[in-house]
Amino acid sequence: MITAEMVKELRERTGAGMMDCKKALMEKNGDMEKAIEYLREKGLAAAAKKAGRVAAEGLVESYIHGGGRIGVLVEVNCETDFVAKTPGFREFVKDIAMQIAAAKPEYVRKEDVPQDIIEKEKQILRAQALNEGKPEKVVEKMVEGRIEKFYKEVCLLEQPFIKDTDITVQQLLTEKIAQIGENINIRRFVRYELGEGIEKKQANFAEEVMAQIKE
Repeated sequence: MITAEMVKELRERTGAGMMDCKKALMEKNGDMEKAIEYLREKGLAAAAKKAGRVAAEGLVESYIHGGGRIGVLVEVNCETDFVAKTPGFREFVKDIAMQIAAAKPEYVRKEDVPQDIIEKEKQILRAQALNEGKPEKVVEKMVEGRIEKFYKEVCLLEQPFIKDTDITVQQLLTEKIAQIGENINIRRFVRYELGEGIEKKQANFAEEVMAQIKE
């Protein structure tokens, strides 16, 4: 029997779509490793290989939200100028800019988070767990679990994709590499918020961005 948990695990491990994962598991009688091989044979292995190639073309996309209250600039690279001009690539870059506006990441990937920031966060999480009365022997496991939640909040690639929260931005990126046929790299971004750092009433910009998407 193919369970939802199996499909979810395969999706997390490969970045493939939900229906593709379900089909792969059915084809391979629930064997996870064989299902991974099946998906790679269908294109995801090619995506993994492409991810190591140099991507120096692409786009710098801007996104302004709320009448100028939030501004985003993001650089997304691909391998050729031809792909950079295609509607599919441009739509992907626009989605990434909107993701940054809505979800407010601070880094592109886990590896970009400075070690001192990670250690400081772990200290805070460790103190929280101890204050909750958790025994010392389980605190470290709790900290590791909570630091993964921290990554999902501050790292763009770890965040749920705003248009489909069943997948992460990393999984979306993997799918796009397979579809487009070139390496794609989200290189860097900046996000400006009007009055940032000034004490003021907080607005839910994530909801506003999502409302605009649905219009």
